[in-house]
Amino acid sequence: MFTGIIQAIGEMARMTVAGPSAELTIKSAGFWDDVKQGDSIAVDGVCLTAKRLTGATCMFDVSKESLDRSIIGGYRKGAKVNLEKALRPIDRLGGHIVQGHVDGVGRYAGKKKAGEYVEMEFMIPPNVSRYSVEKGSIAINGISLTIAKIKGNRIKIALIPHTLKVTNLSALTASSPVNLECDIIAKYAEKLLAPSMGGGMDSSFLKGKGFN
Repeated sequence: MFTGIIQAIGEMARMTVAGPSAELTIKSAGFWDDVKQGDSIAVDGVCLTAKRLTGATCMFDVSKESLDRSIIGGYRKGAKVNLEKALRPIDRLGGHIVQGHVDGVGRYAGKKKAGEYVEMEFMIPPNVSRYSVEKGSIAINGISLTIAKIKGNRIKIALIPHTLKVTNLSALTASSPVNLECDIIAKYAEKLLAPSMGGGMDSSFLKGKGFN
């Protein structure tokens, strides 16, 4: 489990494809000092297991599932990636509960300055949009972020300068793909409510429960 608070930016050093899977090598001086083989690391929000550590680099096996669901398959040498070590029981939960299980891929749709903040917009697929609400949490490339506004399949995120400085969001260009993970609490809520909702939560269901 992770919190979505990025601890370092790494660099993609090598990708070796082996059949349907791949081996990914990430370079980040100093980040791996207390990492052991078998530890979980979030790479742009994808939970991967440390396979081999050599100085400033760490190698990971990437399954077909992770390649299919995330942007890892499109990495090129030198690509910047967000890194986070797994949450320890004594750590502060500074962001929100992030599992490292990517739900879908979104697209960067532009930005504009808003005082000291930068507002970024992203296009998100329907399976992510259904769990997204204003002021709710979403992980983008593994970063715990708050949705400022949502309209259809487009969300707006307000970013402080620090977030842009310590993550790879500042490197995004038009239509850049990003990893998305929904808030797990929303998924559990839907699952628990499903039996009582019958065909789903629509206007008829809400009216039947006394909501007008």
